[in-house]
Amino acid sequence: MELVEVLLGVAVSALALLAGGVGGYSLGRSKMKKKVERAENFAKNQEEETKARAREIQEQAKRDAERIINDARNDSERIIKDADLKAKDEFIKRRESFEKETEQARQDLRERERKLEKRESTIEQRHKEILKKERALEAGQKKLTERKEYFEAKTKELEETLDKEKSLLHSISGLTREQAERMLLTKLEQELTAQYAERIQYYEEKLKAESEAKAREILATSLQRYAAAHTAETTVSTVDIPSDDMKGRIIGREGRNIRTFEKFTGVDVIIDDTPGVVIVSAFDTVRREVARMSLVRLIQDGRIHPSRIEEIVNECQREMDKSIMEAGRAALAEADVGPMHDKLVQLLGRLKFRTSYSQNVLNHSLEVCHLTGMMAAELGLDARLARRCALLHDVGKAADHEMEGGHPKIGAELARRYGETREEVLHAIEGHHDDISVDHIYTVLVAAADAISASRPGARRETLEKYIRRLKELEAIATQFPGVDQAFAIQAGRELRVIANSQRTTDADATKICHDIARAIEEQLDYPGEIKVTVLRESRIVEFAK
Repeated sequence: MELVEVLLGVAVSALALLAGGVGGYSLGRSKMKKKVERAENFAKNQEEETKARAREIQEQAKRDAERIINDARNDSERIIKDADLKAKDEFIKRRESFEKETEQARQDLRERERKLEKRESTIEQRHKEILKKERALEAGQKKLTERKEYFEAKTKELEETLDKEKSLLHSISGLTREQAERMLLTKLEQELTAQYAERIQYYEEKLKAESEAKAREILATSLQRYAAAHTAETTVSTVDIPSDDMKGRIIGREGRNIRTFEKFTGVDVIIDDTPGVVIVSAFDTVRREVARMSLVRLIQDGRIHPSRIEEIVNECQREMDKSIMEAGRAALAEADVGPMHDKLVQLLGRLKFRTSYSQNVLNHSLEVCHLTGMMAAELGLDARLARRCALLHDVGKAADHEMEGGHPKIGAELARRYGETREEVLHAIEGHHDDISVDHIYTVLVAAADAISASRPGARRETLEKYIRRLKELEAIATQFPGVDQAFAIQAGRELRVIANSQRTTDADATKICHDIARAIEEQLDYPGEIKVTVLRESRIVEFAK
């Protein structure tokens, strides 16, 4: 490149000189000739210098190329040597690693060989033992075969002897085989009936003596630790009005107000001649309470027309839903049973507006909850699980008017639907009335606490007609059994005293009659708590000394 640039420079200079010479041609040929000569000399000098410079540059380039080639050759030789050294090091490392792995594998193989040899010796020893046992079994089987033949011969002799004795007995007694069997079975049945009744009575008395003391202790402790108000509650669905003129405003023109009110609340509004009172009637206690609140607000507000009625009813419904959830959460917090599905909490809150025999169901559930928890703690069981079982035992009463079936079945179905998975809780809900099983101890505790809560003085109230009918039904069930002379329902229908005829019954019969009466009461009557049945049988001998 430098040589080309020099040549280009020389060419440009020559052209410039040539141009200058041509330009000065007019000045004189003499001057031009001198200038041309000088230019030619200069050009020759420049050409010689350029050639010399080019030769120097070419030689320098050759030397640089040789130097670069030598450097590259040296670098490549060094790189090759380094690569060889690294490859040798890597080869040495891998060979050492392979040798270590090979040695380890050899050791593992030797260890396995030792284990296999040991197992082989063990198997050989066991094989020898099995052979010994087989020989012993063969000998034993041979003996058994001999004994079997001996026993078969003896059995045959015994059967022949028994046949002879049976024939002799038939000839002596004059009875056929069927007659003798019936006679023996009748006598055996009589003896077993008496023994069965005696054993039942003995074990019942023993179990009652042991369990009654413990049960009294647990119940007394629980009742002492928990004290609650026992006054019965009654939901009164009446609304006081300031004057009878308000009745006309509630009815409205052509009855449009009362029809709108009944449509949005789902209740019946009864307006009769009773002064100062309007009656709200509905089977659903929550709807009835919403209707009562709405009617009270409408009377206080004074503006009674369809649009205002709809507005007030919706507002009261929202407040009622909020109040129900708050009541459910408060009950959940008081019971301390852990988290629960919101729908179950809502159903618990609805129990606040539900009564059973005039007893508030939510308060009853909380009372049963605390009593069950205390009894479970006394027995060393899970008190929290027991309280959960008891709190939900009557949850079906919140929806028994919306679903078919009794409240235990409805409650168990709802609890299962809304995420309750504990078998103890579901069985306690479903079986606290009809299916009490000792396999589920929590169900037994819930049933006991339920009976205690229901039987507290003042906890429940019945109408006189229902009370008398229940007592008569108890006495009628008892007197229908043969051998019963009289029956008396006492203790407000919680105990039944039965007088059995001593001439027509035995002690065993009295035990059976008592058991049958209790089962008949369970099947035919619906009653809170439990009923104690006592059968009395005695013989009185009176004589006068004159």
